[in-house]
Amino acid sequence: MSTSMTTIDPREAAHFGKMAAAWWDPKGSSAMLHRLNPARLGYLRSAVDAHWGVDPGAFAPLAGRSALDVGCGAGLVCEPLARMGAAVTGVDAAAENVAVAAAHAAAGGLGIDYRAGSVEDLTDRFDLVTCFEVIEHASDQRGFVHGLARAVAVGGLLVMSTPNRTAVSRLALVGAAEATGMIPRGTHDWNRFLTPDELTMLLTDAGMRVTDVTGLSLSAAKGFVAGGSTALDYLVTAVRA
Repeated sequence: MSTSMTTIDPREAAHFGKMAAAWWDPKGSSAMLHRLNPARLGYLRSAVDAHWGVDPGAFAPLAGRSALDVGCGAGLVCEPLARMGAAVTGVDAAAENVAVAAAHAAAGGLGIDYRAGSVEDLTDRFDLVTCFEVIEHASDQRGFVHGLARAVAVGGLLVMSTPNRTAVSRLALVGAAEATGMIPRGTHDWNRFLTPDELTMLLTDAGMRVTDVTGLSLSAAKGFVAGGSTALDYLVTAVRA
């Protein structure tokens, strides 16, 4: 795969831009992301604490640090990062999402730097880069990963999540979830899903070292949790090699 000037797929950007107005509705078109978010944020907090030796009870573990959320949507991850003390930048391919994100942050008194565009547009470097459920929508996954890696500052941390390409994810995320309306139709192309080994290879090629792979699984009692099988979805932590 070659590295392109932009890894944005215009069709994907348009698809998600149509969901902008309902992004913060936990029962709307982004309901699945709201269900995923607690598990993703819990994993992220643990990764931050471990990487920088932060007290798990600290109120602002990212105070004095910069953070970038790539594919930020309307800010479901950016706002918690800001509340953890980070100076936050969010970038998204859909200008509609960025507008909703900025308005929502302003209403909550949060100063977040939102930008419409792709990670390749950025020249800044960040202590923490997050990218949750996004790489499967990139037109050039190798180029996208290289863009993420370039955005990570020396001594920084990259945390990602993405669906695995398995029979389980095909049935659950493409079949059942779209058929029942839990995820809007056309959201996922199963052929773009990456296995943990494939994503690890892309990260290694980009000069990163994967330090953890953890399943993002579904528990009947607790909903989505960090841990268990990687068959449906998984989380990855990486640092500069």
